[in-house]
Amino acid sequence: MTPRGGHVRFLAGDGFHRLAFVEWGRAGRAPPIACVHGLTRNGRDFDRLAAALAARGRQVLCPDMPGRGGSDRLSDPALYDIPTYALACSHLVAALGVETVDWVGTSMGGLIGMHLAAMPGTPIRRLVLNDIGAWIPATALARIKAYVGADPAFADLEAVEAHLRKVHAAFGPMTEEDWRHLAAISARPADDGTIRLHYDPAIAVPMPDGARDIDLWPVWQAVTVPVLLLRGALSDLLSAETAARMAERPGVTVHTVPGVGHVPALADGNQIGRIAAFLDA
Repeated sequence: MTPRGGHVRFLAGDGFHRLAFVEWGRAGRAPPIACVHGLTRNGRDFDRLAAALAARGRQVLCPDMPGRGGSDRLSDPALYDIPTYALACSHLVAALGVETVDWVGTSMGGLIGMHLAAMPGTPIRRLVLNDIGAWIPATALARIKAYVGADPAFADLEAVEAHLRKVHAAFGPMTEEDWRHLAAISARPADDGTIRLHYDPAIAVPMPDGARDIDLWPVWQAVTVPVLLLRGALSDLLSAETAARMAERPGVTVHTVPGVGHVPALADGNQIGRIAAFLDA
């Protein structure tokens, strides 16, 4: 199955901007599914999951958040934040002309989904949070801050893959083919003949220099839709304690992926099957 490319325009900051996405499957009776990626990633991260969901008759849209992939970079780096991303996604949902959507969010994509699900009148029907929760430790943020914002130049895709294997060592489970695919979708040719990562290094600007925990419990308390919470057993971003506390709320199911840190790649049959069963309910 081959995805189709598209885009919508969204208003933020100094004007309208282009939000690119890839679409799998066709509209049907079930709500469309939005799959939203992590901080430095893009919508092609979900190729395997999206293809599997589309094969089950679902329409799946995988957008590139502003500053990533095929979407516009923003002139004001301060706009690289959750409110801007949520606004961009609301334009995408509005363009679909539907009342409800299901949401799969990895890390930052989960934060966007959580904030949208907490809003009155939310269009989100079911929410999958991939290794992100209501409490984010400062130590994990410091680790991410250490590599986000750099703009390394690579000679070839093999060098890109080696870099990604280092900074995303906790991803998993990942096959050799998965790593090659990750490198291919993470790279863009630069004017100087080198290869660069497919995101704006300025996305790091809004991240605070001083490490501090992020408390999102008030946001979580406003989320009432059914939630599937996926957690890497070795994750430093979503602790077992935070996941357990989130699961005290009715309608929340937690699944821990053994041997994986931040984040489960959503590429193996077990993870795809769990997500599909949850969204089909």
